[in-house]
Amino acid sequence: MGDPITATHPNIAESAEGREQGGKQPPRLLVIIPAYNEEDSLGRVIRHVHQAQPDADIVVINDGSTDATAEIAGGHGVSVVTLPYNLGIGTAMQTGFIFARDRGYDVAVQVDGDGQHDPDEIGQLVEALEANDADVVIGSRYIEDRGYITPKLRRLGILILSGIISAIIGQRITDPTSGFRALNRHAINFCASEYPFDYPEPESVVTFKRAGLNVVEIPVTMNARYGGQSSITPLRSAYYMIKVIMAILVGLLRPASKARGEARVVQ
Repeated sequence: MGDPITATHPNIAESAEGREQGGKQPPRLLVIIPAYNEEDSLGRVIRHVHQAQPDADIVVINDGSTDATAEIAGGHGVSVVTLPYNLGIGTAMQTGFIFARDRGYDVAVQVDGDGQHDPDEIGQLVEALEANDADVVIGSRYIEDRGYITPKLRRLGILILSGIISAIIGQRITDPTSGFRALNRHAINFCASEYPFDYPEPESVVTFKRAGLNVVEIPVTMNARYGGQSSITPLRSAYYMIKVIMAILVGLLRPASKARGEARVVQ
């Protein structure tokens, strides 16, 4: 057994209180940043999110990092949840969704800690929830050509995966591996109790649709990493795609979990 999960959240009460004053208020927004050994980029990501969405709260899910990730996050005055050891992106994100559900957020946006997601586009994701009556909005790299170059083998794998997922759910999905996403409260509540652990981004697209959630994609820009190096290699990419496809097909054998609870909340 590792150390228990620890959490710090210094300023949520104050920011929530401030939003209660006045007339119609925008949705309470939480930006969830899962991070594993992202000391080279995390500070810059947090500052960019603050600039792009000054009224949003931020929680960093420190997934058992062995570097200064937790200290950097705490030093920027954001909430930090530290997992006892590296549990993977699925567990990290579900921890973030539980955090959002328990504190009553209307919208949660996932932003990776490596700087590849552009915080200036968070507002577009949030707006697309209401504009499309959507529960989940996925930022896609491939709806429009915005100059992002994916290695050929990896792009081929994503195309195959996209085709399989699109056929399963009866809806075209161009970027099922994208982690740049916005979820409304209905989807937050669902993910807090039902979220894939192994390959969460592509698996969750199928899970969402089987649960009756409305999923849409919008075009976004993908940037180069702020720091560090990606662990993805051509061999790992091929292995990943095979494992993802197998996981999705096996998952179809299980009964679908239906999203329940309150109506969608995007105001």
